[in-house]
Amino acid sequence: MQDPVEATTALLDQMIQQQTAKVLALGRKWVPHATDEDLRNAEDFKILKDKPIFHYEDGILAGLIAARTALLHEIRSRRTVE
Repeated sequence: MQDPVEATTALLDQMIQQQTAKVLALGRKWVPHATDEDLRNAEDFKILKDKPIFHYEDGILAGLIAARTALLHEIRSRRTVE
């Protein structure tokens, strides 16, 4: 059986990959040549500023990344205490 922490981290990684692909596909509807890196700086594309669905999906991605970061920080800080 997989360690629960590793399973949770793996699940978050999978969710982040899926959401990254979703944000990329959505962004390319309006900016066909955009890369994943380009869309991390979506404010560079005027057309995306008026697309609430893009910002919503990008916000979900940011939340998933923040959750993974917080989880890893908590794991590391508990290991240093032990």
